[in-house]
Amino acid sequence: MIYGYARVSTRTQLKGNSLEDQVEELKSHGCQEIVSEQYSGKTTDRPKFKKLVEEMLQQGDTLIVCKLDRFARSVQEGIKTIQYLFAKGVKVHVLNVGLLEDTPMGRFFVTTLLAVAELERCMIQERTQAGKEIAKTRNGYREGRPPIYKDKMALVMKLIDEDHYSYRKAAEVTGVSLSTIVRYRKKQS
Repeated sequence: MIYGYARVSTRTQLKGNSLEDQVEELKSHGCQEIVSEQYSGKTTDRPKFKKLVEEMLQQGDTLIVCKLDRFARSVQEGIKTIQYLFAKGVKVHVLNVGLLEDTPMGRFFVTTLLAVAELERCMIQERTQAGKEIAKTRNGYREGRPPIYKDKMALVMKLIDEDHYSYRKAAEVTGVSLSTIVRYRKKQS
């Protein structure tokens, strides 16, 4: 049987990497069953992927992924998973690379590609942190959500207590989230 695996880090993944794009590409390559999920590449605990690898894939099956970084971003995790699949007799096909082979050259190739994927992820993290550090030097920088000022919360409470607005209506009128209003009210109690 031919299985496909599609993964995105976020729901708003860019065109070409979206879950829908990956699923369509896997279907066009003959995948009979496709497993998809949303998990960060740095997270190794992906329940659907784990079930696919450990329970669903059997000897003679093929696993197809669109890109190696959808499969694994850590060299160690990727090598461990690929070796496990090879030992089970499962073929691994990465569409932008080709069929991975259980040969010395094939294992070298996979290790090199996984190292590049891990390097790319680390570089993205470094650039993100560098951008945050630059932003912190600018006036007005504040990490996290913007504060909701007392006068705005006073207006929210007036609408609820005096004007008999529902929490939802007060949130709609003021732009303060419903959960923030509920949290604020609990703190007052």
